[in-house]
Amino acid sequence: MSDTNTQQATAALQAMMEAGQAMARNFFESLTNQHAAMQDSGGMAAASVPMPDPTELAKFQQEFAASHMALWSSMLGRKPGEAGTPVVPLDPKDKRFSSQEWSSDPMFDYLRQAYLINSAFLRQVAESVPLNDGRAKQRLKFLTRQYIDALAPSNFAATNPEFIRTALETQGSSITRGIQNLLGDMQKGRVSTTDESVFEVGRNLAVSPGSVVFENDLIQLIQYSPLTETVAQVPFLIVPPCINKFYILDLQPENSFVRYVVEQGHTVFLVSWKNAGPSDANRTWDDYVELGPLTALDVVRKITKVKKPNVLGFCVGGTVLATALAVARARGEDPVASLTFLTTMLDFSDTGEIGCLVDEQSVAARENTIGKGGILKGQELANVFSFLQANNLVWQYVVDNYLKGGTPRAFDLLFWNSDATNLPGPFLAWYLRNMYLENNLRIPGRLTVLGQKVDLGKIDCPVYFFAAREDHIVPWKTSYLGRALVGGDTVFTLGASGHIAGTINPAAKNKRSYWTSTDTTSSPDEWLANTEERPGSWWSHWNEWLKQFDGKQVTARGRLGSKDFEPTEPAPGRYVKVRA
Repeated sequence: MSDTNTQQATAALQAMMEAGQAMARNFFESLTNQHAAMQDSGGMAAASVPMPDPTELAKFQQEFAASHMALWSSMLGRKPGEAGTPVVPLDPKDKRFSSQEWSSDPMFDYLRQAYLINSAFLRQVAESVPLNDGRAKQRLKFLTRQYIDALAPSNFAATNPEFIRTALETQGSSITRGIQNLLGDMQKGRVSTTDESVFEVGRNLAVSPGSVVFENDLIQLIQYSPLTETVAQVPFLIVPPCINKFYILDLQPENSFVRYVVEQGHTVFLVSWKNAGPSDANRTWDDYVELGPLTALDVVRKITKVKKPNVLGFCVGGTVLATALAVARARGEDPVASLTFLTTMLDFSDTGEIGCLVDEQSVAARENTIGKGGILKGQELANVFSFLQANNLVWQYVVDNYLKGGTPRAFDLLFWNSDATNLPGPFLAWYLRNMYLENNLRIPGRLTVLGQKVDLGKIDCPVYFFAAREDHIVPWKTSYLGRALVGGDTVFTLGASGHIAGTINPAAKNKRSYWTSTDTTSSPDEWLANTEERPGSWWSHWNEWLKQFDGKQVTARGRLGSKDFEPTEPAPGRYVKVRA
C-alpha cells in the first residue's frame, strides 16, 4: 500500500471513530431527554444516563469503525444489480429488508448494512452502561430498542426502495392512498393493523351461543348453551382480563377456547367486563374483586346448585381471581374445586419490559391524577402494548399503509387487539403500586382487600398453570413462581409462542408444542430441563387434567339461567360491544 493510500485509510478510520463517538454522544443525549421526560411526568428531577467505561467504549468504537470500513470496501467498484459480499448478512426473519432491492441495489444494501452496524453498536453501548438498578437498566434497553426501531431506513420514503418501486408501478397512486390512510388513522388516533370492516362482535366474532344471565354495574355473566347431550355436573367459570375484551377466548368457532370447553361437555360461564366510562371513574381493585369473580361465583352456584365450581383466570383476570379466592378463604369459605391460571402473574418479581415503565415517580403521578378519580383511555394502554413489539405492530403498518398505500389484511386477532378497553384510575393506580412496583400480593397478609388479609397460600385447591415461552407481557419464569405461593397441588405447562398465540392454540389444528412434567422444583430452569416436549396444543393436556374435578355426568339442561336468573339478552351481550 502506498503512503497516500495508507494516509487515506488512516483518515477514513479516524473519521469512522469520530462518527462512532458522535453517535454515542447523540444517543446518550437522546436517552437522557427521554428518561427526563418520563421522570418529569412524576414531578421529579431526572439524572443523566451515565456513559460506559471509556476503555470498553473505545473498544466498541474501534469495532464499529472496522465494520464500517469493511462495508465501505465491499461497496467499492460494485455495480447496480451486482451481488456483493455482505458484511452484515440478510436475516431471513427480518421482514423489513426482505425485498430484493435491499441486497441487489448497492445504495440500499449499504443503507441496510450501515443501519444494522449502527444498531449493534448502540445495543452494545446500552448493555455496558453501569446501572445497578435493574429496572433502570431494563428501561435503558427498552428506550434503545425504540430508538433503533424508529430510525430504520425502511421507515422513510427516501430510503425505502419498496416505496420508490411501488410509486413508479402505480404511477403515484400508492402515495395518494398512503396519505389517505395516514389521514384516516390520524382521525382514529392509532395505526390500522387489520381491515376492521370485515369483523363485528356478535356477527362473526364472539358467536358461541349463549345468554347473559346476570349483570351488575361492572360485569355481565354469560352462560353458554351446551353442545353435548351430557355435561359435567361441576360448572366452569372463566374470568378473562379486564384490560381488554373477553372475546380473545371466543374469536371464531375454529379458534374459540370457549367453544372448545363447551364441546368437551362443560357448563361454561364467563365474565364480560364493562368498558369503563365516566360513571366508573372511582372504581377500585376491591370493586373488581367483589363485583367480578366473587359475585359471578355466587351466581354460578345458585344457578347450578353446585357449591364448588371449577374456575379459570386469564392474565390480569387471573390476578383478580386469585385475590378473590384468597378473600373467600379468609372468610372461611371453600370456594372452588379447581383453579386454572393462563399466563398469570402472582409474583411480580420480573415483569419484563412493561415493568421498566413503572417506577415510583410514574405511579405517584397516576395516583395524584386519575388515581383520585378518572379514566385511563384504552388507546393509551394499547399503544404501550404495541410498542413492546414496535416492528411487528407499528412500523410494519407504517410502511405498508402509508409508504406503500396498502390495506392491511383481515385478521381477527389484530381486530381484537385494536378494540381497546378503558380502565378506572383508582383500580389502575392500586394495581401498579401493589403488583408491579411493590410486589405485595406474594407476601401473606401484606394486602387487605374487602376487609380481609390476602394470603394466596390459603388457596388449597388443585391449580393448573399455563404460560407461554415467548410471552413478553407475562414472562413464563415469573408465572412459574406462582406455584410456590398457592397452597394446593400444582401442574405447570409451558406452551410455544407468545402471550396470545401461545394461549389460543386450538386443539383441532394441533399446532406448535408444549412442555410439561411432574417436577415441582422451585427453579423454572430446573423444571424446564426435566420436561418432555410434546407436539400439538396444550388444550388437550389441560382438558385431561380438568376431568378429575368434573364430578359425574348429567343430562345437559336446555334452559339457561334459572328462575331467579332469567336470560336477558343473547351472548355476547352489550358490554363487550362498547368501544373505548
